[in-house]
Amino acid sequence: MPRFDDADLGVDAPQDPRQSDAHGALSPRDQRAGSGLAIPSETGNTIEIPATRSSISDAASFMHNLSLAPSMKDRRGSRNSFGTSLPIPRSPRLSRLSSVQKASRPSVSRDILASQVQDMSAEKVAKAKNMAFAFDIDGVLAHGNHAIEEAKVALKILNGDNELGIRIPHILLTNGGGKTEEARCAQLSEILEQPISTDQFIQSHTPMQALAEYYETVLVLGGEGFKIREVAENYGFKHVVHPKDLLAWDPSISPWATLTDEERAQAKPRDFSKVKFDAIMVFADSRDYQTDFQVIMDLLLAEDGKLMTKAKDPVATRIPIYFSQGDLLMPTEHKGLPRLTQGAFRISVEAQYKTLTGVDLERVVYGKPERATYTYADEVMKSWMEELHGEARLPENIYMVGDNPASDIIGGNMYGWNTCLVRTGVFQGGPGENAPDSPANFGVFDNVLEAVKAAVAKELGADFQLKWNPKVNPVLHGEATSAIE
Repeated sequence: MPRFDDADLGVDAPQDPRQSDAHGALSPRDQRAGSGLAIPSETGNTIEIPATRSSISDAASFMHNLSLAPSMKDRRGSRNSFGTSLPIPRSPRLSRLSSVQKASRPSVSRDILASQVQDMSAEKVAKAKNMAFAFDIDGVLAHGNHAIEEAKVALKILNGDNELGIRIPHILLTNGGGKTEEARCAQLSEILEQPISTDQFIQSHTPMQALAEYYETVLVLGGEGFKIREVAENYGFKHVVHPKDLLAWDPSISPWATLTDEERAQAKPRDFSKVKFDAIMVFADSRDYQTDFQVIMDLLLAEDGKLMTKAKDPVATRIPIYFSQGDLLMPTEHKGLPRLTQGAFRISVEAQYKTLTGVDLERVVYGKPERATYTYADEVMKSWMEELHGEARLPENIYMVGDNPASDIIGGNMYGWNTCLVRTGVFQGGPGENAPDSPANFGVFDNVLEAVKAAVAKELGADFQLKWNPKVNPVLHGEATSAIE
């Protein structure tokens, strides 16, 4: 498991106070901004993870030929602009979110029996506590709102349905998003029939809560309806503007868009020509490409984040833009090819900006395979280990189970995890096939259950039983089954 020195976790940026907002207060960006997309030095509750690859823009290479599987050889690090750090929260606990979906424990009697069995199986228990899983969701555990049946069994095993009655730590690490963590965990708990806690759950935009310390007025895009506004406000952003707010203010801003009566009632229009935006945040997939493209471009071309203006220099006063993840494709319930997702939207924004200005767009991308996301996952994993076993440490053997070679597998491989590629999502290789450019280092499996079985067999032995025996007798070292009815 690679670790990073303290020197890796911060890049000092010179303070450069410039303009104040309408209330006379300097925004975080104006207080600390340096050149380009430099992020201010560590403050408060954030840690900065530097980007690890020098790449200004993908637009040129994708302009005429969309690559469906970026090679690990070409994408070993960051998709971010050179020198840009990605802030993440210092604490894995979402400061403004409560864990409403706690993983429930079995009955008291079973809990006691399991504890006794574990007391007599110290070696196996130590091994079980030294392994963990990180699961992608879409294409691994579910297709949209429908669970993959094998996933229900796999999670049941890890939640204690095994010979020790022990809970094996696992987190969910997805490039999906668009809802609050509570809402998504409640949805997953229902469809997977297993409790999912917000304390073991990371969406693509979860680490982006750290950006609330740097930016006050932000344009936030993506997702269904106005749900993304609630996400951003829960993260602590003070002034959150939705594209439909702009459309309600000035319908001509997007010539072919119209608002429903319900959307108009939920929108929060005001005179946005007097508002200074600090940043643009794409948290999830756009539901209105035309409007979102237009308002993003309006702000990128504006003078220091002020709508209805045009910058003389397209770089000097451009506000930063953040994307929550970089996947080009995602698996859905659709039976054909995987569908295009946020990466395609980002590439389109890059191409439009370069066509209009002749300049590459600097941008920041979170999500897998960014190191910042995996560093944050470490903290979540340690916290979940403490929740389950009272030990705030990282297990030595972590298994990443994913369906997308270009994010799940590349990211896990680079971070030193054991990677398992499944055939239930983006990857559709046949028997014996691995992803040619981004091969999974532990293996390729038909589904998540087969991956979990293989990992458990490796760590705990091929004879480890993947079922709790309700008639176990701890007095006989857990072997007899007749004493308790």
